Parts: sequence; C-alpha cells; structure tokens
Amino acid sequence: MVQADRPTSPGGQSPSAVSISVFFPCYNEQANVARVAKQAVRVLEGLGADYEIIIVDDGSADETGRIADEIAAGNERVRVVHHERNLGYGAALQSGFRAARKELVFYTDGDGQFDIGEMPALLPLMNDYDIVSCYRMNRRDNVVRKINGWLWTKVTGLVFSLKVRDVDCAFKLYRRGIFDRIKMESTGALIDTEILARAARKGYTITQRGVHHYPRTAGRQTGASLRVILRAFRELWQLRRRIVREP
Repeated sequence: MVQADRPTSPGGQSPSAVSISVFFPCYNEQANVARVAKQAVRVLEGLGADYEIIIVDDGSADETGRIADEIAAGNERVRVVHHERNLGYGAALQSGFRAARKELVFYTDGDGQFDIGEMPALLPLMNDYDIVSCYRMNRRDNVVRKINGWLWTKVTGLVFSLKVRDVDCAFKLYRRGIFDRIKMESTGALIDTEILARAARKGYTITQRGVHHYPRTAGRQTGASLRVILRAFRELWQLRRRIVREP
C-alpha cells in the first residue's frame, strides 16, 4: 500500500485548504470551452480553494485554441496547453496531468457532458483514498457507444483485475503525486485504463462514485470509430505485457 500525505478537504477541516488543478482536454470544442471554463471558475471560487484551471487544446481545427487563450488572458488562474497538431485523447490527458501543479488533479472533458458542480462532493473521499474514479449513472450516449463502453470496462477489468464500473468515465480525481511515480505511454483511448492499472499496481487506493451524464449540446463526438476501437484492443494486450514485466 502506498502511503501518502492526505491533504485536507471539505470533509476534513476547511475547504480553503484544498489545493487542486482542474483541466479539460479539448478537441474542436469552440462552442463549449468558454461555458465549461466559466462553470469551473464559479465552482472553484465557491470552494475558496487554491486552484488552477488548465485547458488542453489538442490541435483543434476550429477556434478552440483562440477562445482558450482569450479566457487565460482574462484570468491568471487559467492556463492553456496547445498541441500543434491533434495527438489523441491520451496525449491530451498526459499533457494535463503533467502540467498540473497542485496537490490534487481533477479532469473532465471539455464537451460539457458532465457537471463540474458535482466535483466538490468527491473531495472528502480523498481523505481516505488516492483516486476517485466516477461512473455514469445515466449515460446519455447512443446504444453503440453504451455497448462498447460496457464491453471495454469488462475486458479491461478482467485483464488488469480492476473492479471499476466505468473505466473511461471522464470525471476523475487523483492525488497529483501519483504522476511522479507512474508512466503514461498511451496516446489514445487506452489512457484511462493505463493510469488506473499502473496506479493500482503501485498500491494506490481507488474508490468510486456515481455522477450524472448529460447529452452533448454542441460539437461532435469523436473516438467511437471502428479503427479507434480496434487500436485500443490491440494496445491493451501490449500494455499488459509491459506492466507485467515492470518491477
């Protein structure tokens, strides 16, 4: 079991003690990024936390990067990480985790399908756990995406002995120090599985909590193509071999 200092959360002494980085991976989210960032500021200011917000623009072809830069120019707590070209979801998460400077790090997607107002309820759990991996209580996606997500979670759970209900749910809270001790190699859909599997193997503790999921109101979903899915399954077995061989 990994022993780590437990930063105080609202479930402990004072919300002002919360030190947290919040980031959003974004790819072509010009219609959503400002709304999501504004909501994050409102929630974090309400907590009175020591916080920063990071927008990861993964080589967007629309105005996402420009809008993100304008947001950062108007708020010193907001930073933007730009990828010159689209590198993939996993690469965007890697950039967010590596850019984070606070004691805790939370991420959710920049598409607005989650309510960051549900994040503060996760903070008390960090007094006892290292990771909060959420699951969608009412997944608002089409049938194909729901089936793919269910199968993927089952397969990854069997391969890595992960008892996680929704491995790819983009609403997770981590102790930032974890990322000083684990590798991150996946640049695609495997990234969530890789992080949880490596963290669990290091002895970090994981708990779960249900969150609401909302329909996308703007923009277009990516990541559900057959090519992406097949690539993820191929990389899954390669990752397992690498992790098993590591000390």
